[in-house]
Amino acid sequence: MEFIKSAAQILSESKSTSSSPHNLLSFVEAANQIAACVYEYGTAWGREDGDLLSLSWSHRGLSGILINFLKLQMGWIYGSMTEDVLTGLTIQGRGWKSTNCTPTPPGFLGCAPSGGPATMTQQKRWATGLLEILVGRRSPLILTLRGKLQFRQCLGYLWILLWGLRSVPELCYATLPAYCIISGSRFLPKVGEPALSIPVAIFITYNLYTLFEYLRAGLSARAWWNNQRMWRITAMTAWLFGVFSVILKLLGLSETVFEVTQKEQPSTNGSDDDNADVGRFTFNESPIFIPATTVLLVNLTALVIAILGFWPAARGGDGWGIGEMIFSSCVVLCLWAFLKGLFGKGKYGIPLATVYKSGALALLFVNLSRWTSMG
Repeated sequence: MEFIKSAAQILSESKSTSSSPHNLLSFVEAANQIAACVYEYGTAWGREDGDLLSLSWSHRGLSGILINFLKLQMGWIYGSMTEDVLTGLTIQGRGWKSTNCTPTPPGFLGCAPSGGPATMTQQKRWATGLLEILVGRRSPLILTLRGKLQFRQCLGYLWILLWGLRSVPELCYATLPAYCIISGSRFLPKVGEPALSIPVAIFITYNLYTLFEYLRAGLSARAWWNNQRMWRITAMTAWLFGVFSVILKLLGLSETVFEVTQKEQPSTNGSDDDNADVGRFTFNESPIFIPATTVLLVNLTALVIAILGFWPAARGGDGWGIGEMIFSSCVVLCLWAFLKGLFGKGKYGIPLATVYKSGALALLFVNLSRWTSMG
């Protein structure tokens, strides 16, 4: 209430505001209460069924309307680390219509995490929360069959909730060109074959279309390229760990934990050192960086093998082609931040422990790839 009163005074440009120690102390106490979130304790906030629903269903008149009203007025729906998506899904599952509210000035603005570890933590939390909804009792499939969620809305929610599962095919496709080069096989048609035009056309069309979307939205080609790389990185790192978290939860081995990300304010001192490091990818000793580092080392090894021609084609095969080499180079370009991290120092360099673990996994992958080609 203290904040509401102070906001009303500011908006009305009232000069009767007081800055007495008593008022300042009350503001601090109100801020502590809001930050502690203790106002939710002992209430039905965040739950679909609270203690208010324990009222007896004795009459189907006013009491029934009251219970239904109370049941719908519970605020955010908890049970997932992405409670905003879960709340929207629950509302639309009841048949309600949603609208896009864009006030002026915009509300709920904040600073996104700028460093690599904080970004990975946030992406992991999102992937975990979305998958929790997908396998939970409020899944879009269940709400479509048993609720009032429309089929097109179900498809839209599934496209979002399946983000985390994209990590598995992303990891497979990122290592497929390297596997073909190392094993002396191919997955693309030869140059000159008509069938090669199909994957080439899909690749070019997709990238041109996404680039056109960015340009139409007023963004630059650099922003498009940076986001393309981050989609590859987050899919092979944060989303993959989000899938593991949900699997462990379903098996009853562990519970998901809400990890808070640090929001850093951009530097405003304008020094040359700070400006030179703006936008640089940072690392820490978290195992979340191991998969992408391993994929980078595997593709670098494959390119060295392709350039130097170390190993012949697999038995009965034609060997890898230029297509595999191009796609392997694309993977390295997408992981360019990790390539720079191999030679970086401090928080801009990949820790040696991560490099050693990734190197061991890359060596295992290379040996298994050669073993399958000789089998």
